[in-house]
Amino acid sequence: MKNVFQRIKLPAFMRNARVMTIFLVIIGLSLATIILSYFNSFWIGLALTVLFLALVVSVYYAAEVITQDTQKYVSDLTYRIKRGEQEALIQMPIGILLYNDRKVVQWTNPFFQQYIGKKDILGKTLDDSLPDLGQFVAKYSGDDTPHQIKWGDNQFEMTVQDDLGVIYLLDITKYAKIEDQLNAQQVAIGQVFLDNYDEITQSMDDQAISNMNNYVTNKLTDWANHYHMFIKRVDDDHFFVMAYMARLQEAEHDKFKILDVIRQDTSKQNYPLTLSIGFAYGNPNLATLANDAQSNLDLALGRGGDQVVVKSPDSPARFFGGRTNPMEKRTRVRARMISQALQEIFKQVDKIYVMGHARPDMDAIGASLGIRRIAEMNGKECDVIVDANDVHSDVQRLLQRVEEQPEVAKHILTPTEALNQVTDKTLLILVDHSKPSISISPELCQRLSQRLIVIDHHRRGEEFPENPMLVYIEPYASSTCELITEMFEYQPKNVAGLSKLEATAMLAGITVDTHSFSLRTGTRTFDAASYLRSVGADSTLVQELLKEDVNNFIQKNHLIETIEMVEPNMALCTGEEDEVYDPVVAAQAADTLLSLAGIEASFVIVKRIDGVIGISARSLGRVNVQVIMEKMGGGGHLSNAATQLKNTTIAQARQQLKDILTQLVAADEE
Repeated sequence: MKNVFQRIKLPAFMRNARVMTIFLVIIGLSLATIILSYFNSFWIGLALTVLFLALVVSVYYAAEVITQDTQKYVSDLTYRIKRGEQEALIQMPIGILLYNDRKVVQWTNPFFQQYIGKKDILGKTLDDSLPDLGQFVAKYSGDDTPHQIKWGDNQFEMTVQDDLGVIYLLDITKYAKIEDQLNAQQVAIGQVFLDNYDEITQSMDDQAISNMNNYVTNKLTDWANHYHMFIKRVDDDHFFVMAYMARLQEAEHDKFKILDVIRQDTSKQNYPLTLSIGFAYGNPNLATLANDAQSNLDLALGRGGDQVVVKSPDSPARFFGGRTNPMEKRTRVRARMISQALQEIFKQVDKIYVMGHARPDMDAIGASLGIRRIAEMNGKECDVIVDANDVHSDVQRLLQRVEEQPEVAKHILTPTEALNQVTDKTLLILVDHSKPSISISPELCQRLSQRLIVIDHHRRGEEFPENPMLVYIEPYASSTCELITEMFEYQPKNVAGLSKLEATAMLAGITVDTHSFSLRTGTRTFDAASYLRSVGADSTLVQELLKEDVNNFIQKNHLIETIEMVEPNMALCTGEEDEVYDPVVAAQAADTLLSLAGIEASFVIVKRIDGVIGISARSLGRVNVQVIMEKMGGGGHLSNAATQLKNTTIAQARQQLKDILTQLVAADEE
């Protein structure tokens, strides 16, 4: 029997063990039935035997036919699939290019060929035959994700499979145009504010005010009409603007020249008026968009006014203008209101910390000591956070003097000590900076982010605490010490005020930031200095604290010897790659350069002790060094700014700075 089955060629599906088992069971049952039938009737058994044999033969041949048909169907389907793959590869609307490991083109499909015309590229390298495409291949090699590119007059979604040597190009020009049209029709909302309207109109008669209002309204209306914007005056010093994104981009390309026009025209009439504008876009909720526009306007005002801030939720802020020195317009009412607000907040906390920026200067330390005294005058304990191992020589001298006064020295804490003592009702006050990332202790800023106050005189940057309890930023002030000095007039009178050392430290802070009262000074600056002198500030001690170290003096002069004029009226000094400089030395060198004839802005690049490349920037006010430093990741004030660059060299930082200065000069000449 076994030999019989071996000689019989079974259909392919019958060779399956399970099917064969079922088949044998059925045969066995059938044979048993036939045998039993013979016992009852020979003729019935014979008939069933013939029927069984006929059924087996029929099943066998039917199975054979089904198997042949199935094989034919599968073979035909396989052929059609392969043929379809080949046709799809050739005819589908996706450009395909094959290249080898030497980037030599081996094959392109007809759809790809239509983008290069009759140009023969087979056997040639991508760099020689299609250099633009070759650059994209080199850029995205090893990345299988699609990238949107513009090649020629078309836009594509490009995928590079470098391991297979294949480029796929999906033409999305039509959809890109639809997307561009949709983006162009986005609604942008703007807020326009006349920075110094109240100050100017105080000394003008009604007719002059009316003439000025008419002039400003007409100019802004003409400007809005030129870009097809809607503008509405909602207050004496406030306008509301709506525009399409495409028109806003045109105004950006024009660098919002309306700022210069109004400032220059009103200056000729002896009432120099400046504008601040905040634009927001990219949010379908108009109410949220209006709030964002107001926030951007606040950012422009916090940076000193006379500028435009344009921002969406998904992109960094873009700044325009801001090239003039901010006009002094704060009032003593503002100082009184801040003092009262501080007193109210003090009542809600059990402990107060105050700290300046990393490597604090005399302004940051003097302001910290001033805040500590104000808190004490209001019956609150306040500690000053200082890392004594990371300060300049002048601050070291001051801290040594503080050590001689135990009642003050016990309130000087390290960042680690402060973190260990913080409570749920601790208040943190940031002075002389508003960026948590450059604080002495960013961890403390994060820990107390919901109970934080900012007092600063630098222009506000894009990085800012999310929910500060109080903000007092006045770019019009010479220093943070000046702002805090004004608050003492509104403190309780029946308690001890500033000590001689504290007053001297604050006067030293003003002296440093004003370069001995020669830069960024106003009438309020001298009022503050006069008050500090009246409560015991020692000018002789100020000079003692601010004395230069001999080695630092030599380093500073060495830096100045490297001077080069990189652009008209712009000087640049650089230190050696392998020599470490104190950041204060670099700042002093930049200040000294401004005293030389023909220099409007100065930049000093050095390597710091932590390996970071630092750039100190100074100007006399005609060049906005803050904008320049912001392009390099830093910030500061219009005439006093800086930045730190990681993972770079002095030569690279120098080239990056020169490229930015060249672009700015070229933009000004347009």
